[in-house]
Amino acid sequence: MALPKDLDATIRKYALQNAAQFGGKANPGAVIGKILAENPSLKPSIKDVSAAVAASIREVNALGPERQVSELEKLAPGLLEKKKVEKTDLPELKNAVTGSVVTRIPPEPSKYAHIGHALSFLINYMYARKYQGKCYVRFEDTNPELARKEYADAMLDDMKFLRIQPVKVSHISNDVGMLYEYAEKLIKQGNAYVCSCSQEKMRELRHEGFGCSDRNQDAKQNLEEWKNMLAKKYKGGEAVLRLKGDMQALNHVMRDPVLFRVTFVEHYLQGTKYCVWPLYDFANSVEDGVMAITHVMRSSEFGTMRVELQDTIKSLLKLPRQTVLQYGRFNVKGAITQGREIRQMMEQGVISSWDDPRLVTIKALRRRGIQPETFWELAIEVGLSPTETNFDWKLISAINRKVLDPRCNRYFYVENPQAIAVKGAPERTVELKLHPDIETSKSRQFHVKDRFYVSEKDSGEIAKLKAGSIVRLMDCLNFRKNGGLAFDSIDYETYRMKGSKIIHWLPADDKVIPATVLMPDASISKGLAEAAVAGIEVGDIIQFTRFGFCKLEKKEDNKLSFIYCHA
Repeated sequence: MALPKDLDATIRKYALQNAAQFGGKANPGAVIGKILAENPSLKPSIKDVSAAVAASIREVNALGPERQVSELEKLAPGLLEKKKVEKTDLPELKNAVTGSVVTRIPPEPSKYAHIGHALSFLINYMYARKYQGKCYVRFEDTNPELARKEYADAMLDDMKFLRIQPVKVSHISNDVGMLYEYAEKLIKQGNAYVCSCSQEKMRELRHEGFGCSDRNQDAKQNLEEWKNMLAKKYKGGEAVLRLKGDMQALNHVMRDPVLFRVTFVEHYLQGTKYCVWPLYDFANSVEDGVMAITHVMRSSEFGTMRVELQDTIKSLLKLPRQTVLQYGRFNVKGAITQGREIRQMMEQGVISSWDDPRLVTIKALRRRGIQPETFWELAIEVGLSPTETNFDWKLISAINRKVLDPRCNRYFYVENPQAIAVKGAPERTVELKLHPDIETSKSRQFHVKDRFYVSEKDSGEIAKLKAGSIVRLMDCLNFRKNGGLAFDSIDYETYRMKGSKIIHWLPADDKVIPATVLMPDASISKGLAEAAVAGIEVGDIIQFTRFGFCKLEKKEDNKLSFIYCHA
């Protein structure tokens, strides 16, 4: 099949639109989706379309954001006007200079990332893009007990899905040797000491504001004890390296905090190479300084008290400070996000995996068809608010619906089907568009007689109607109830009455396809789908009319398995 002559121009405008919306980098999948939604007949030529899209995107991405917007204004200004007027970008960033902003995404690979992580990732990335700066991904993997390759790999995959393109990906565990050098600087300066107190004693003295006897050791003694720690002469928990802070400080974080600890747990990347591991505040302080990070944006869960500690460490080591912006925690009402709780639910068999539809991990949301554009818009929506942001599934689905609606074809699905007969219904062919709002949308056909499948719910509601009530089978026919479950067909065009019940349906023939839908509460909806769904592919998202958006997960033995996205 030859491609339309005007296809290149169509691809160009959608590539420009997508690039303008997402920091100057268009995404092939999103552009292809727009093309197919506008012209579904191109689906058999998807390889040629994909090649043309890839070529156009290479050219568009090379233009830069300003030229992309300028060209789109000339080519298709309406596509720019569709963007939200009230909130299309993140607010200005304090102390930001175009071309000089450097941010970092610093996840701890100790669980699968959830929607809160996604928004934090995007805020850091989008600000770097906004000011034409750099964004790094830096895994905070210095806790061997929790860090796992599985989680690190999953987070990288999530970031790719979110269209995050960092300048570099690094792991702090690869910099432990460098961190040792900075620790020795503190020891030699007399600003750090090796402590052999038990955790209980250390906690008690910190609470009371008194230092232990180890605090009085000189730099030479501390350096020797430090080397003993590195030489594995201490068992796990027997010795730590502490900062010599202020034991009388009102900010208890400053009361000689621990910088390094001993543990012999094998690390997923470093194996048994190291037994002395840095804690969060020290590792972050050094890494942010060495990497020349300009802006640290993180959840207020970290606390303002830690800013003082990290700034102190940077000052002692003569490392640059950053502009620190802390925003409120992001919460999805009713969602479980704590890794500990999710693991416990898995152990109890309540959920089976990290992509269970009841979760809001990025994996689960991807599985449910939540699009990258939705995460971007949500990040702009929540921004850098210092207060806790609580939103519910309705907001997520509302944004995602706007993204999916122009892309997704419509089909009929009847849950728990019940057969009904309509006396006098004419035998004919009903032709409906796959997408009612796209003029060039391909059609699908139904051969109907006098028997139909309707849902168990609709069948029950029809049974309760009074005799003489009119029911409308969507885009097919009207019938009048005569009593019980006896129905007579009436003229379709004449009866467009308000208050009449409108239901969807399927012809009661052997061409319908058995289907299941995994629902948000993990229950299974069972029913029949129209024959045309046989043409969709695994991963495709469609809309079952009057039921919801669904994503095809499995296709086997003339049976389709979907997951419910949202209404």
